[in-house]
Amino acid sequence: MSSSTVSVSVPTPTQQHPFQRKIDEIKPSKPDIDFLVMDYLISHGYPRTAAKFAKEAGVPTHLIEEESIEARVEIRHAIHKGDIDTAINQINDLDPQILDRNPALHFALLRLQLIELIRNCTSVPTSDITPAINFASSQLAPRAATNESFLKDLELTMTLLIFLPSNDLQPQLAELLKPELRQQVAAKVNEAILTSTGARGEARIYSLYRARQWSEIRAREAGKDLPASLPLGLEPSLVQANGHGEAGDVMVQ
Repeated sequence: MSSSTVSVSVPTPTQQHPFQRKIDEIKPSKPDIDFLVMDYLISHGYPRTAAKFAKEAGVPTHLIEEESIEARVEIRHAIHKGDIDTAINQINDLDPQILDRNPALHFALLRLQLIELIRNCTSVPTSDITPAINFASSQLAPRAATNESFLKDLELTMTLLIFLPSNDLQPQLAELLKPELRQQVAAKVNEAILTSTGARGEARIYSLYRARQWSEIRAREAGKDLPASLPLGLEPSLVQANGHGEAGDVMVQ
């Protein structure tokens, strides 16, 4: 019985595109990389992981304000679980002005709360839908009356009352029930809280990524000699959260 092996050819430095060789010659400093990792962990609310990383990497820990980070983590957990009322109360406890200054964010949270009410009201055919209608009338309708985008979102959300319970919803309606909508709103809430404290609303690595994209587009438009593609060398999910415990222990792959 014979066995065979598959050999994978790796381009040698002389075979590489000159631009790629220049990239490979650049060696970011360890402190710079450590700072980006720490910034990401703090911005996204992983205090225990940040503390562990700081200890192992020898990074100063003065930036880790654990109490402030934990508050953001609790709010994120509440939104992910669909406990929007608790999340709103916790946001107001941190700073009552956050939602006042962000009407679109406030509306997004209230719409999530309406979606949860509709879920409960339509869980069985004989359920009473009055609570959902009353909430929409008192909390969302006044805001939607002065904003066309809000009105469209409210009308779409109320359509769920007609079709639920059902496993065969139109794509637009199905999107309202997916966890991704909660995650998107939670990310916006996290950004708003950070901004309210004078911090950056997002991790610096995102700004670097956009700058890198912009630079590549401009270079190609100028006719520069670039490879057909310039991969970043990152897996689709560089950082994953397991969704339990501390907003998850972060696993860097």
